[in-house]
Amino acid sequence: MERIWLQSYSPGVPHEIGVDDLGSIGDRFEASVRAYADRVAFISGASGVRITYRELDGLSRSVASWLQSVLRLPQGSRVALMMPNILQFPVCLLGALRAGYVVVNVNPLYTARELAHQLADSGAEAIFILENMAHVLEKAIGQTAVKHVVVTGVGDLLGFPKRHLAHFVVRRVKKMVPPYSLPGAVSFDAMLAQGAAARFDPVAVSSDDLAFLQYTGGTTGVSKGAMLSHRNLLANARQAEVWSDPFLDPKDEFILVTAIPLYHIFALGSAVSHITRGGCNVLVSDPRNTSAFVKVLAKYRFVSLPAVNTLFNSLIHHPEFAKVNFNKLRFAIGGGAAVQKAVAERWQEITGVPLCEGYGLTECSPTVTCNPLHITAYTGSIGLPMPSTEVSIRDEDGVEVAPGEAGELCVRGPQVMLGYWNRPDETARVMTPDGFLRTGDVATIDAEGFIRIVDRKKDLVIVSGFNVYPNEVEQVVALHPQVLEAAAVGVPDEASGEAVKLYVVKKDPALTAEALIAHCRESLTGYKVPKLVEFLDDLPKSNVGKVLRRELRERGSGKVSPRSTAR
Repeated sequence: MERIWLQSYSPGVPHEIGVDDLGSIGDRFEASVRAYADRVAFISGASGVRITYRELDGLSRSVASWLQSVLRLPQGSRVALMMPNILQFPVCLLGALRAGYVVVNVNPLYTARELAHQLADSGAEAIFILENMAHVLEKAIGQTAVKHVVVTGVGDLLGFPKRHLAHFVVRRVKKMVPPYSLPGAVSFDAMLAQGAAARFDPVAVSSDDLAFLQYTGGTTGVSKGAMLSHRNLLANARQAEVWSDPFLDPKDEFILVTAIPLYHIFALGSAVSHITRGGCNVLVSDPRNTSAFVKVLAKYRFVSLPAVNTLFNSLIHHPEFAKVNFNKLRFAIGGGAAVQKAVAERWQEITGVPLCEGYGLTECSPTVTCNPLHITAYTGSIGLPMPSTEVSIRDEDGVEVAPGEAGELCVRGPQVMLGYWNRPDETARVMTPDGFLRTGDVATIDAEGFIRIVDRKKDLVIVSGFNVYPNEVEQVVALHPQVLEAAAVGVPDEASGEAVKLYVVKKDPALTAEALIAHCRESLTGYKVPKLVEFLDDLPKSNVGKVLRRELRERGSGKVSPRSTAR
């Protein structure tokens, strides 16, 4: 496709980026340490504790030497991280990457079933985990190849006295650490001490080496690891950098607020980008506590806030948000799910800064498109392809369609994944012979190059920016002895964009919605749990017996209200 979008780029944004000099994420981090050693790299939003690039260098080096010299893990081994947005996350992340390991990010809210699958599929041999989730690992570890466990407490890097206070509140007052037994597990403190005493031998890591196994269901619902190289992440970081540089004052400290979980590709990509430019990242561990979130925002003159529509919506409806000082805010980036017009307009009224929508997916590290930052009005589009990114809108036969016509959005660029881990057939299904990734989203492109998502291909449900795959939900529901058959679909929800609704045919008349919800909570993380349950005599089906999800979606298209929520 002719690159018609280039005409619409912001002034000063290049059409192409160089990708041959990227090196590894570890290389770029070490360059930032040399250039910005005493700058603050990360701040714990909850406690205000800061770590500089120099401190992050020392801590991550201890992690690297522990993995390399104490455990003697071969380069390329998979190392899992299962924790929220706390300071230990970037320490462990960078430590593993610097020693040439592959990071497997795990949702800390996963159930034992979900955790076991991801650890077993990735072949992870070591895991760093917050103690609050250790009881889940206890149930799953026997089904995995994990041999080494490091358990950390939320306050481990907060220093005296905040460390002890945090541990007392979490463990004793709120009782958020269920009992667990993980024989042989090492504490975070012991790991750091052992690593500091051990030798670290720097390893050669190329830009083409695997950096992450980032798990996603794609459009099929089968959880699989997208293989993301150092080049993938760093190319996307450079794309973001050149997209935003014309709008930044080089004298300002680049403060990013991360309220999206770091295990999510959106936040992960933003974190890598900020590290390469010597920025400061304020970590928010619980953005659902909007009052606390607003207090964090009020403390810092932040430049950038990437988030999902639901977070922006909660902020603009908080009475204290308008009192925040936005004089350094240059851009707010909405991704993960569609940005709603009412939210974008109210955001701009309050902050004076447009809410800029972008589009990405795990397989693209993640950013594919973004609206130009010079545009101040809501466009309703996902913007333009990033520099060095090609898009092609194709019909079901793989033939490119004309501008204005709907087709599947296909992407080619340096940020596109290497493939799916140990799944060549799945990789072949999504990669075209000419090197484009089939996103599974139906889109149009206009004469100026702006792209609009028309529909989600297949039946993906987007809950607050997180993918929910109906097949997974249905498999869990099918295990309930009182269920004959079930189908899950997405329905509109004012709070989360979409919610999961379950249509069920009973095997036992005594079955209740509450029992089904409780059953789902045992095996599914919160955002995957159905919010609504409706019982039917039969599910609508085609002549060949395929459930007609479209009819079910149309049936459930009414807005979800609190009174109709199954609890």
